[in-house]
Parts: sequence; structure tokens; C-alpha cells
Amino acid sequence: MLLYMAQRIGLAVCVCLAVSLLAFLLLNASGDVASAIAGEEATPAQMAAIRTELGLDRSWVIRYVEWLGNALRGDFGNSLFFQQPVADLIVYRLPNTLTLAALAALVMLALAVPLGVLAALWPGSIVDRTALAIAVMGQAMPNFWFGLILIVVFSLMLGWAPASGSTTLAHFILPAIALGYYSTPPMMRLIRAGMIEALSSDYIRTARAKGIGTGKVIFKHALRNAVIPVISLLAVQFGNMLGGSVVIETVFGIQGLGYLAWESISRMDLPVVQAILLIVAVFYIALVLLSDMVNSWLDPRIRIQ
Repeated sequence: MLLYMAQRIGLAVCVCLAVSLLAFLLLNASGDVASAIAGEEATPAQMAAIRTELGLDRSWVIRYVEWLGNALRGDFGNSLFFQQPVADLIVYRLPNTLTLAALAALVMLALAVPLGVLAALWPGSIVDRTALAIAVMGQAMPNFWFGLILIVVFSLMLGWAPASGSTTLAHFILPAIALGYYSTPPMMRLIRAGMIEALSSDYIRTARAKGIGTGKVIFKHALRNAVIPVISLLAVQFGNMLGGSVVIETVFGIQGLGYLAWESISRMDLPVVQAILLIVAVFYIALVLLSDMVNSWLDPRIRIQ
């Protein structure tokens, strides 16, 4: 178990370093920060002064090593637009994104688990097709369009929830539904497939032959064994929600990392964008690593392989 954990942690660290390097190179190649700051009417001397002040005249290797070393200490530099430390911006915005992702994950599970179980109990029936249609509809609709529909119906017409903002928990209800419903189909299909496989297993037939009740067979035996691959997908989906909340946070005016990323990209604020990419990637990799550990604990065959 310790060797397996060490291998996974080592791989996670390598992936984090690769992501940080790739993000640094791509963002620095995406445009001239000095010209974005100075404006179109800036003289070459002013552009050169800005490049010297920001250290853009140095080798990218030196700048990357310096940025990574500072990032490991929690120092991501200063925002070019907001004129304050990037770390302070992230500390202020990150709780809103985590809250949105957590609530969206709950919405996803609340939809995917019952739909997946019902579809597996009657495969090929009208119940199965209806469950699949409900789930797939969420992924077929653009999440920004679905978010706008939720605002019009439940906020403007019915007045049940706020349309925008992030000051109270009520502000996260509609965006969590929009983001969670969009992430439901892969989870529902995985639960359905796992349940169908589990229900056709010999131990389920033995449990039924012993007279164990249907509910106990489904939820204690079948669902318990079908949930192992779901843990890995849940980690991936939660990471996708953290990284993919840009559109939802923009539509609902949530002051989170996604909205901060959109603001920073539109203003060429590279220090903020680099920090957000690195933090989201670290969260994503940490979640996958945690799911691997949990799965190896639940199923020893994984770590043996």
C-alpha cells in the first residue's frame, strides 16, 4: 500500500510540474503583456521600460523557475489590473467556487444515482429510456442557456431564488442546478452500467435465493459494489466543475475563480490567469489522487495490479 501511494504521489507531482510549465509557456506566448498594459499609443521606449519592470526581457527559463519557486511559497505576484496580490484575490474568490462545485456535485448525485438505479432495474424499458433521456438532455443543452432559463423562470417569474450574486447560500441554488445537471449524464450512465453488471452477478442471485429483501439487495449489495468506479468519476467531475465554472459564474455573477479567470483573460492579466490554472490543476490532480487511494482501499485488487 505504501509503495502504491508513493508511486501515485510521485506521478501527481510530475503532472503538476508539467501543467505549470505548459501553462506558463502557453500564456506567455499568447500575447504581449507590455503592449496590453501600455496601450496602442505607447512608444518603443515606454514598452521597453514596462518589459524591464515586469522582467519580461529575461529568459523564459529564469522567469519560470522564479515564478514556480514563488508559487510554492504562496506568492503568485501582483495582479496587473487589480493592483493587489494575486494570492489575496484567490483567497477571497476560491470559497465561492468550492461552494458552487460542492452543491453542483450534490445535485449531480441526487439526479444520477436514482436515474441510474431505475434504468438498471428495467434495462431497455420505457423507464430506462426516460431516465437516459432526462440525463442526456442536461448535456445536450448549453449550460449558459439552461442557466438563463433558470433565471427567467425561477427568479424573474416565480421569485424563488436570486438571479445573481454570491452573498448567501440561496444565490448558489440556480447555478448549482445548472452546473450539476450538465454533469449528470456520464455519472448516470456509469451507475447504470455498474448496477446492471452487479445485478447479474452470482452473489446477487445467492442473496435473492436466501430470501434477502429487494431493497437490501439493491442498495446494500449491488449499489455498494457498483459505486467503486463512481468515486473516480466523481473526483474527475468535481475537478471539471472547478475548472468549468467560468461560464456559470459569469452568467450568475458569482465572484469565484471562474469569473476572476474571465476578467483576467479579457484584460491580459497573466499573473492571475497563471495562478488560477495552477491552483485548479493542483485541485484536479489531488482529487484524482484521493480517489485512487480510496479505490485502492475499497478494492485491494487495484493496488496489487
